[in-house]
Amino acid sequence: MRFTYAEAMTDPSYYVPLAQAAEAAGYSSITVADSIAYPKESDSTYPYTPDGNREFLEDKPFVEAFVLSAAILAATTTLRVTPFVVKLPIRPPVLVAKQAASLAAMSNNRFGFGVGISPWPDDFEIMGVPFEKRGARMDECIDIVRGLCAGGYFEFHGEFYDLPPIKINPVSTEPVPILIGGHSKPALRRAAQRGDGWMHAGGDPAELDRLLAELDTLRAEYGTRKDFEVHVISLDGFTVDGIKRLEDKGITDVIVGFRNPYTTEHDTEPLDVKIRNLTTFAERVIAKTGN
Repeated sequence: MRFTYAEAMTDPSYYVPLAQAAEAAGYSSITVADSIAYPKESDSTYPYTPDGNREFLEDKPFVEAFVLSAAILAATTTLRVTPFVVKLPIRPPVLVAKQAASLAAMSNNRFGFGVGISPWPDDFEIMGVPFEKRGARMDECIDIVRGLCAGGYFEFHGEFYDLPPIKINPVSTEPVPILIGGHSKPALRRAAQRGDGWMHAGGDPAELDRLLAELDTLRAEYGTRKDFEVHVISLDGFTVDGIKRLEDKGITDVIVGFRNPYTTEHDTEPLDVKIRNLTTFAERVIAKTGN
């Protein structure tokens, strides 16, 4: 089992020292959250809160995901950065490929590219991208990012993008893992068909079991690679016995955080408390699981 430290919407100056502390404590990776802008008026809802409320995001600090990833990777030596998740189809895929490949190359393959589809039409509108057919657009974006990050000339001719043979340089010495987030059937199918892993956004334990079973069925259908990554948020991740249960389910990475981010209040927790929390967990769980 690998352990990922999650922190978001906090003082931007905290991220580098938190990443360094997580690395020293034995965590394998750290998440980076993505948000482009917050609309003044919107009737959109958030799929991962009980009532769909998204007001907890207003006025919260979000450092641009690739910028923050670069800062963390430059300040660490072994810690992996796994965005959770970059809203891929609202961005130009060639530019995204250049960003992802550069991060992976400069960090000695420590960038695991978590991607997803934004649930909000607002994000597509402000970026000038149609909300319709977003799933098909997402698929093309993944194919383009993967193709360009592999190195050499790559061309693509699809419904949304048409690329002549082009290549980018530098690229990493290992493939950039594309980790796909989402709980819907299309998201699970996309992870099994196109991804190197799947990222879970939390929720009821019984729901996680259902999602894992569905994912296993789809992986069998598409012949998914054996080293497929499964990243989950689970209360089982906070105990040694729980970690064993997750391992038995095929989980490869558990994501842990130590505060509730879905609150309208701003994060006032001091940096030293955050470091103490992540260090204490490492001593009580990570050190006792043989990781």
